[in-house]
Amino acid sequence: MLTLRIALAQINATVGDLQGNALRVVRALREARGRGARLLLFPELTLTGYPPEDLLLKPGFAAASRAALERVLPETSGLTAVVGFVDRDRDLFNAAAVLHDGRLAGVYRKSLLPNYAVFDEERYFARGRTAGLYRLAPERQAGSIRGVPFGVSICEDIWHPTGPPQAQAAAGAELLVNVAASPYQSGKIAARERMLSTRAADNVAIVAFCNLVGGQDELVFDGSSAIFDERGELLARARSFEEDLVVVDVPVANVFRQRLRDPRRRGTAADDGACFVPLPCEPQPPAAVPLDAAPVADGLDADDEIYRALVLGTRDYVRKNGFETVVVGLSGGVDSSLVAAIAVDALGADRVVGVAMPSRYSSLHSREHAAELARRLGIRLEVVDIEPAHAAYLEMLSGLFGAREPDATEENLQSRARGNVLMALSNKFGWLVLTTGNKSEMAVGYTTIYGDMAGGFAVIKDVPKGRVYRLCRFRNERVGPAIPEAVLAKPPSAELRPDQTDGDSLPPYDVLDSILAAYVEEDCSEDEIVARGHERETVRRVVAMVDGSEYKRRQAPPGPKVTSKAFGKDRRLPITNGSAAHRAAAAGTSAASAPASPRPRR
Repeated sequence: MLTLRIALAQINATVGDLQGNALRVVRALREARGRGARLLLFPELTLTGYPPEDLLLKPGFAAASRAALERVLPETSGLTAVVGFVDRDRDLFNAAAVLHDGRLAGVYRKSLLPNYAVFDEERYFARGRTAGLYRLAPERQAGSIRGVPFGVSICEDIWHPTGPPQAQAAAGAELLVNVAASPYQSGKIAARERMLSTRAADNVAIVAFCNLVGGQDELVFDGSSAIFDERGELLARARSFEEDLVVVDVPVANVFRQRLRDPRRRGTAADDGACFVPLPCEPQPPAAVPLDAAPVADGLDADDEIYRALVLGTRDYVRKNGFETVVVGLSGGVDSSLVAAIAVDALGADRVVGVAMPSRYSSLHSREHAAELARRLGIRLEVVDIEPAHAAYLEMLSGLFGAREPDATEENLQSRARGNVLMALSNKFGWLVLTTGNKSEMAVGYTTIYGDMAGGFAVIKDVPKGRVYRLCRFRNERVGPAIPEAVLAKPPSAELRPDQTDGDSLPPYDVLDSILAAYVEEDCSEDEIVARGHERETVRRVVAMVDGSEYKRRQAPPGPKVTSKAFGKDRRLPITNGSAAHRAAAAGTSAASAPASPRPRR
């Protein structure tokens, strides 16, 4: 049976590091050649990293991308590689170069440019019009009478049922190659595989999908590259959230045989292959290098996916930005415990410092829980008592505050004192501060600006409170019991006043998270949320808090996106927003003062 040995090089590229990315490509080319691969795929915009954003506006960037491609070319002797790069020809194009036996055989330019959610490709790129059709030379094997016709597309092109891959299959392509930078969100790996399976079955073609892996600011790319046969069945899957090189012998002859049984799928292009660019090299047959069975990495459950995404996003943000050590404020609560555990799994215990910063309101059990967590994780723990600073602030401001009753102002002074301590350590030792606020708190403004929001990377800013608890339990079960059970059992509290709990000011987190998912991620109206069984007054109050905290969130550090809609570049609302003011007024507050909580938007 005629087979084609395909390799998927799922690499972790760094945006802007063209030289480093080219070296990764070269290493993968050499390994794939040693394993007998004939066709090697790399992710979308491999050489520049994705997304390069306004680096594309720099005059020399596209030229540097082409120069990196030229450095890679000599390494393609004896095989064919599809490599993502930025092409320039009177405009910029998101392109994939087809490199064959040491020369540039062709360039495919992305046709469908995503311009929604986290994507801004129409800001930078022109739409391509190239066909992307190629034909590999026949193998020197018995029974081989023709080459392998294949089509090249880039990410979004294959998400549409009538996109370029359909036209390529109709023209006779039996293999549909898609190189991608498809970012992660919960549930997307399974949804993407369903889509790819459908494209393969609908077009009676093998689909080979190579995805980027790694963290880039707010985005995490999961990899999970895969190959599906002409029936839509999974042949191979790369590991998720790790670099991987998957090499597979794909039975391409089955496509031709299957299409003979269905005249609707025989193609419409000229039979002589005139629409296809021929790639005439005859490399060493794959049979010369034996292969094991096609690798199929295990699928992950939801908590496993999200946890790995957070670890990868944190590791790459720290390392790619040149930091060596991170510092986490440990309160003895669930959020800081999870952030510390993620940091250890991402970087190693020797590169994580915990700082406990008790005040007059910090409970003894919280101090003990922070110390126990640090001991179990094996990280260094420092204790800085902020009571002198808190008392000094109160004394300094007493003349201005006069006889006004204490309120959230005095509470927030504690949080800001802690922020000052962490940022001082960052300045002195070069440590990156990891903030510990979760999505539920960020949504309603239950955080202190210039206090617990101060830092460089917000590890769990897209993780709702309920999921925080599930991830803590997941980490304890799968990696080791680092987070004390008492931390998970006690009521959450900011501990900024006596006997304070989050429930004093917020709805129960299961209710809050449900409302937030509907309002923030699904853009549901108040009436639609009420129709799901929530009390109208609660919905109005939550909506007012979300809208009133927009300016605060705009000043928060970046953090990895793991839900369908994250705060940041994924959800862009105007800070000055009349509709928000109307909703706040309907809830009995104002956009300037909402939300009314112990830790308001200021």
